Amino acid sequence: MGTEIVVNPKAYPLPDAQLTITILDLIQQAANYKQLKKSANEATKTLNRGISEFVVMAADIESLEILLHLPLLAEDKNVPYVFVPSKQALGRACGVTRSVIACSVTSIEGS
Repeated sequence: MGTEIVVNPKAYPLPDAQLTITILDLIQQAANYKQLKKSANEATKTLNRGISEFVVMAADIESLEILLHLPLLAEDKNVPYVFVPSKQALGRACGVTRSVIACSVTSIEGS
């Protein structure tokens, strides 16, 4: 078990290293303000309810197919989405010890 991150070629768009750090910092701030939903199911719910500002997904999961409905739904709802290389880093940014495969930054009324 190496620490090598294997990114699926279907994971697009994939930001560069500097933008990835900025995205993960933004997720951390959203978690502090309770504006973050973690998991693919929660991200789907926020997109359907129209309260999602943007969606972030991990590109190194075993079967990317379990996430591939999110980009389609995000495009239908005109919500930006992006992949980050590491599910572990996404989990840490979300403030949990486990890996997270998808999260959604939500809007709050009046913000």
